Amino acid sequence: MHGASREALAAARERLDALTDSTSVDAGSLADELAAVTALLHREVSLRRVLTDPAQAGEAKAELAQRLLGTQVSGPAADLVAGMVRSRWSQSRDLVDALEELADTADLTAAQKAGRLDNVEDELFRFGRIVSSNTELRAALTNRSATTSAKGELLRSLLGGRADVTTERLVTRLVTVPRGRSLESGLESLSRLAADRRDRMVAVVTSAVPLSDTQKQRLGAALAKVYGRPMHLNLDVDPEVLGGIRVQVGDEVINGSIADRLEDAGRRLAS
Repeated sequence: MHGASREALAAARERLDALTDSTSVDAGSLADELAAVTALLHREVSLRRVLTDPAQAGEAKAELAQRLLGTQVSGPAADLVAGMVRSRWSQSRDLVDALEELADTADLTAAQKAGRLDNVEDELFRFGRIVSSNTELRAALTNRSATTSAKGELLRSLLGGRADVTTERLVTRLVTVPRGRSLESGLESLSRLAADRRDRMVAVVTSAVPLSDTQKQRLGAALAKVYGRPMHLNLDVDPEVLGGIRVQVGDEVINGSIADRLEDAGRRLAS
């Protein structure tokens, strides 16, 4: 997002944080409601355009949103959406993208409050790896001719009782309502949102053999010093890496042994 939309999203994130900090607001229920509004505005293009029309007064758009949603969702959800449509958006689609992000964030916040966020992060990563290595599964989950119910049933058979309920909810929404996103990019976005809940970055670490707890702690500490933020390690094993490791943080990829990477971290800190 750019310009006005970026500012509007930042303000919406702050309002969501304020809402979910309240013990009276159920973050999981709020996520469901925001997801329902996302689906509505994705489907009703004309309504979306009205609610983001820069020629209309912000208060008038907020009142319209309240009238439409007031009996459909809770007061906190309606107020949050009304605040969002008061803001200016560079493109009408940006409002829907923002609502979708807030729905996912609310679900992750619920997991965080329950002490399950680490499990959700790890499960999202592992599910992404499974999908990328299984072409038949990926084809089934992204098949445009398959019904929503069929995809949902497939995911229940894969994740039901095996993964955290938040993981299942997030992946099911992504698969059944992709909104033009690829499955891989959607999972990456969810992983970033999960990391942001703790204000930390994600490093995808691929090694020839599983790292020991000591190695993971040392690598995590070294990367945190380099990037200046706490680092969550998503671990993968690939024998083709031989004796070294591959570390990807965002768009940056580092290849080499643990010793080489720690030495490089020292050079970067000294420069």
